[in-house]
Amino acid sequence: MHRLFPELEPSVTVTEKNLADRVRYILRSNTFDVTELERLRREAVPSSGENAAAEDAASQLAEQTANVDAAVNTPVVVDSNDDGTVAQELELEQMRSTLEEAIVETRSTPLENRPRLPRLALSKRNRAVVRALNPMLVTYLEASRDLCEMDSILFGAALAVCCIIGAKLSTAGRATGQSSAIPAWRIRIEERIARAGALIGRLICFKSGNTRPRIVRTVRMAFAGTNVSLSQPDITQKLTERIDDLKQRIAAWGKRIRRYTERSTRFNQNRLFQSDQKRLYKSLERPIVSGTGPAPNQADTVAFWRSLWSEPVNHNEGPWTEVVVSQCADIMPMDPVNIKPDDVLRRSVGPRTGKVRGLTGCITTG
Repeated sequence: MHRLFPELEPSVTVTEKNLADRVRYILRSNTFDVTELERLRREAVPSSGENAAAEDAASQLAEQTANVDAAVNTPVVVDSNDDGTVAQELELEQMRSTLEEAIVETRSTPLENRPRLPRLALSKRNRAVVRALNPMLVTYLEASRDLCEMDSILFGAALAVCCIIGAKLSTAGRATGQSSAIPAWRIRIEERIARAGALIGRLICFKSGNTRPRIVRTVRMAFAGTNVSLSQPDITQKLTERIDDLKQRIAAWGKRIRRYTERSTRFNQNRLFQSDQKRLYKSLERPIVSGTGPAPNQADTVAFWRSLWSEPVNHNEGPWTEVVVSQCADIMPMDPVNIKPDDVLRRSVGPRTGKVRGLTGCITTG
């Protein structure tokens, strides 16, 4: 069919997959009946030999159409435990068009750009939708030619189920779905830190004499549930204690986030060390910071270091050095140790198999 299509329509460029998709769509939508399809095939292929092939193709088309109609019109089987009204509300025509669009979209989308499918609950409605779409996949799977096309069909079917039941799909691709995810507990802790910081600021403002209604209302909310009153004499001490308590909470929350960050970093580095050591070492390298200012003058550099190393300096060591020298006068110096190659060889050959001597076993004095 793809070989004959450019001869019939030379101005239209179409691929084999697109042409096959359009043929399947025409067969499923019942745009033409069997007689009309046979007539169109005879007009497109006028020769006698091709007419016979067209008749065979028309019969095959009729059989495929009957199979599609039987698959589409198959009633949804509902268990006795399920709610029968769920299956009655499902419109097979709309579901078939949704499935067709999902499969076509999946075929034209790269694997890394496909949306991440959520995990669906096994409810009665979801099971009914799946059972209604299963018969529609028979024709697609029978016409698939390889595993890649079968994968696109199955993923498109899953995508159609999500669209029909109204599940929320992730807009990020598979490659970046988890790398930028922030745990929900960390978001909550960061929000607590932000609220505590704002409350500390208003408590400090009230402590410094700011009595605006908004500030006073916030301070009263901070001491809600306690016996503290803003008019009592020791309110300044209570404010200080409350501020210190909030600061300690912020420090504890921040320490929890730091522990998680350090643990996550160690885990990722260990996993990267097992998979790609070169990439790990490259990530651990510090960036080279190059100076943006002018280069130092060579003459000034030489003069600076010459003033430090070439000029003789007389150090005033103080009286404590004389005390140390007098205390060490009675200590006899150690005799020089002369180690020969024969000594090292003799000491290294001595251990038994599986035993290794340390440094103390190789060096002897006296």
